[in-house]
Amino acid sequence: MARSANIERITKETQIKLSLEIDGKGEAQLCTSVPFLDHMLDLFARHGLFNLKIEAHGDIDIDFHHTVEDIGIVLGSAFKEALGDKCGIRRYGQATVPMDETLASVATDLSGRPYLVYNVQLPKVKIGDFDVELVREFFQGFVNHCGANLHINVMYGDNVHHILEACFKAAARALDMATQMDPRIEGVMSTKGKL
Repeated sequence: MARSANIERITKETQIKLSLEIDGKGEAQLCTSVPFLDHMLDLFARHGLFNLKIEAHGDIDIDFHHTVEDIGIVLGSAFKEALGDKCGIRRYGQATVPMDETLASVATDLSGRPYLVYNVQLPKVKIGDFDVELVREFFQGFVNHCGANLHINVMYGDNVHHILEACFKAAARALDMATQMDPRIEGVMSTKGKL
């Protein structure tokens, strides 16, 4: 059975169409109107081996906030839908990724309980027109709608681009691990019998 989802979200602020295949090849077709986010999501798809298509339009004449947050919401919803009852998945995943002078670690639990730990110290700067503080909003929207614990920790780093790139790559690899099927698991990986 294909583990995939197609989600459309339309609000007064954004219009988003997203297609996700968990068992993909790392292919991405992205048009979010936010170039830096396109770059990060391309990395996310490639390093998680997810196939990802996103077409997004938002009120970017105001700023990127609504578009970035809503894409996180839709991506989280897509993971939740694609995973269904979560039978047979590993549930937990973790990855530590270096990016030149930066080291970032991400651990995740697809528990059904949303919680974000975001230990990423960044100056309030922009990369191009992108406010780097919006990355937290993206991941918060993701965990809230995926129902995941996500712990993002940057041990060290100087270059803001490298820091965020390492975070997205590590998140992708952790989610790839957590979503993998394990033939030894009967039902779900929980003593409760439900995730």
